Amino acid sequence: MAVLPAATKHQAKLLVIACGALAREMVWLQKSNLETNSLWQHMELQCLDAELHNRPKSIAAKLRDKIEQNRHRFDNIFIGYADCGTGGEIDRLLEEEGMQGVERLPGAHCYAFYAGQQRFAELAERELGTFYLTDFLVEHFERLVIKGLKLDRYPELREQFFAHYKKLVYLSQRQDQHLQRAARDAADFLNLDFVHHHCGYGELGTALETQILKLK
Repeated sequence: MAVLPAATKHQAKLLVIACGALAREMVWLQKSNLETNSLWQHMELQCLDAELHNRPKSIAAKLRDKIEQNRHRFDNIFIGYADCGTGGEIDRLLEEEGMQGVERLPGAHCYAFYAGQQRFAELAERELGTFYLTDFLVEHFERLVIKGLKLDRYPELREQFFAHYKKLVYLSQRQDQHLQRAARDAADFLNLDFVHHHCGYGELGTALETQILKLK
């Protein structure tokens, strides 16, 4: 009688459905951690359009579609969004029947999980009237802010939109002098005082690591 080969152990897979604004950072975290933890190779990343940053009410529906398309393929799904201006819609989605066990990034937005919840709360209290940028938003400032708000066509809107802001705070992920200069230029364009805080990847890194450890 033929002897059947031993069954291979099933390896759980993790799908991360994330904002396109986090794609570069998540890919970097995966690559940088692979050398010390091979479980990171079992993470697959699918991103929604970063333009949803300007249409947050559409995020939850897009996430529902992605989850339903992929649930049968993955043992674990993680949402690479904080609340991100959805007014609790992502949390309500994840509370629905059939969505239990799916988690999201902590906090209200990317500024909070990059800086850390407590640190961001302190920044927000200390620096009222603040406009925040991350690496992604600095790199795409012209497209998302200048053109997205039509400031290139209607310069007078700049004063209307930013009349109550005093500072531009750049929460950087990378130590990059080019990005720092670009962030300072953005502050000058908006006529705001410039402040730079280097945060690294903050709670984005720890949240992903927690999901990876579940694959053991």
